[in-house]
Amino acid sequence: MGITETGDESSAKKMRRRIPASIESLDADILCIIFSFLNLFDLVHCTVVCNSWHAVIKKLKLLQASCRKMHHLGSDFPSSSTSAEIDVEDFAMKHHKMTLLRGRIEIERWEAHSHRVSQCRMKKGLLLTGVGDKIMRLWSLKSYKCMEEYSLPDAASLIDFDFDESKIVGLVGTRISIWRRNGQRSIFPSREGTFPKGLCMRYIDPEAVVGCEDGTARVFDMYSKTCSQIIRTQGGPITCLSLSENQVFLSGSSLGRVTVSDPLLDQPVATLKSTITAGGIQTICFNQGTNLAFTGTTGGYVSCWDLRKMGRLWEKRVSPNVVYSIQQLRNDTSVMVAGGIDGVLRVIDQNSGRVLSRFIMDDKVSTILRRDNQVVIEKRRGKRVSQDMEMDKIERKVRPQISCIAMGMKKIVTAHNGKCISVWKFNL
Repeated sequence: MGITETGDESSAKKMRRRIPASIESLDADILCIIFSFLNLFDLVHCTVVCNSWHAVIKKLKLLQASCRKMHHLGSDFPSSSTSAEIDVEDFAMKHHKMTLLRGRIEIERWEAHSHRVSQCRMKKGLLLTGVGDKIMRLWSLKSYKCMEEYSLPDAASLIDFDFDESKIVGLVGTRISIWRRNGQRSIFPSREGTFPKGLCMRYIDPEAVVGCEDGTARVFDMYSKTCSQIIRTQGGPITCLSLSENQVFLSGSSLGRVTVSDPLLDQPVATLKSTITAGGIQTICFNQGTNLAFTGTTGGYVSCWDLRKMGRLWEKRVSPNVVYSIQQLRNDTSVMVAGGIDGVLRVIDQNSGRVLSRFIMDDKVSTILRRDNQVVIEKRRGKRVSQDMEMDKIERKVRPQISCIAMGMKKIVTAHNGKCISVWKFNL
């Protein structure tokens, strides 16, 4: 006599059939096969997805094997394979540096705004662009599709902005505006005479800091909508800001001074000044891991400041003209990129200020693609130029001025104070 299934057993089998297979159901052998097809950069990313993936990659020494392969290809990665755990972050940064210095360069450009775009911010595969017209646009860097548009209030001008997972914060005229990512906007009103002309803005929840033309830095609580502190730097108009996670923030002025401030104090902690006439400071960025700050000036100088000793480590003239933007990866202690009015993208050694490589666009357009969303993508090659080449002899159309830089792993996004945004992709 056959064995009959009870109702409960039959239902359980049906449920098992309906449950789709997931990545968690793959055993170590299958994962190993999949991981073996990945390059070092992607393999490093996989180690931080979950504990099980990290365990498989570590047990099978896939990172060591990939490192040996990179070494045989001529990289500066160590070739030894030991049982010690590899510093994943260190290898990711080394791979990033090697890709910038040795990889091939592909550039994809598209018209992001009808008038002009001078600033861009990049986070987690998204790019926010604006300043120049009455709209900010949020783009997918995978499809170049415009995900959202954010209109400016009234007739006020957008001066600066940034964004995170839930909101966009903008300095608009003499107000701070907050857009929720669903499109709703709340305006931070200011009383007449309380908020002078702002030149720059940065924020770390719950506070935003505005650098003003009168030389003050004003700290605002974005949720109570109140000004909690006014810091008088006495260093001239504040042109740029950089915030750190330990409450301290840095400001650069048109008089060439770097001011270190604490939101809890109404006076600066320290003021740093160049020993040479390097011009006003246009851009500033801070490396949280090394406590080093980097500034770019109107005179083409890039400087490194040690905030532990409150002094300057080095100062180099990297460009004959204004340096508008300097950026680095969050945990990178080796290189940074700089761009300015001469339109040359430079990779600079953080420890010495030496220019390691210089890039411009090729004058030939290789292909033009039209995406489903009707965005026309122009593809070009990027090329490296030697240190002794005179920039004045290179046509301006292949080196449009770089007004802003956003940096990611193996990619750099540049705005040019024109209609187009450029994405520089680096691959070995």
